[in-house]
Amino acid sequence: MKVAVRSLVLFLALLTLAVGSADARSKKMLESAEQSPQPAAGKALVVFLRSSFVGSAIQSSIYQVEGDFQEFLGIVSNKTRIATEVEPGQHRFMVIAENADFLEAEVEAGKTYYVLISPRPGAWKARFSLLPIRNDAAAKYNLHSADFKKWMKKTTRVEIGPDAQAWFEENQASITDKRVKYLQKWNDKSKEELAELTLNANDGV
Repeated sequence: MKVAVRSLVLFLALLTLAVGSADARSKKMLESAEQSPQPAAGKALVVFLRSSFVGSAIQSSIYQVEGDFQEFLGIVSNKTRIATEVEPGQHRFMVIAENADFLEAEVEAGKTYYVLISPRPGAWKARFSLLPIRNDAAAKYNLHSADFKKWMKKTTRVEIGPDAQAWFEENQASITDKRVKYLQKWNDKSKEELAELTLNANDGV
């Protein structure tokens, strides 16, 4: 009986992720005038993109985390992407939806890096993970694949507008609570698990 109930809950969760508007772009974000930016001198560029029907009606928001500080980078809907310039070196990024999840990064100046925002079933809504897109044709998610070319073609770069910034300020307490809760789980991951979820310097182009 318990197995049947769990199966029903999982089915309903998957059904919820699969229905709804496939292109529910957040009206809080604005289309960027520059769709193919290059990193400024001495900087690296990190691009976060989403292109999946599963969970497409659910919004995800992206942050750069340094200690207790979280910098809002934008809301990423299905078929959109955002880009952020960072200093070379180590960084931690976070995605928020029903959950929070993280990505470690080591980046070099003059390079552009790509991260896939990947949906997975949650209790009632979509959860998301940040997956590094490798500069290695043998990797599951890589810059040389037909999938990557398709993702770039089908996504539009967007940037924060006034409504998005207002949303962040209104929801910052909830975002902080999720960051604190899920960072504890993140810190419990093994070295091998963290390595799979780390964007390496040589992943840039």
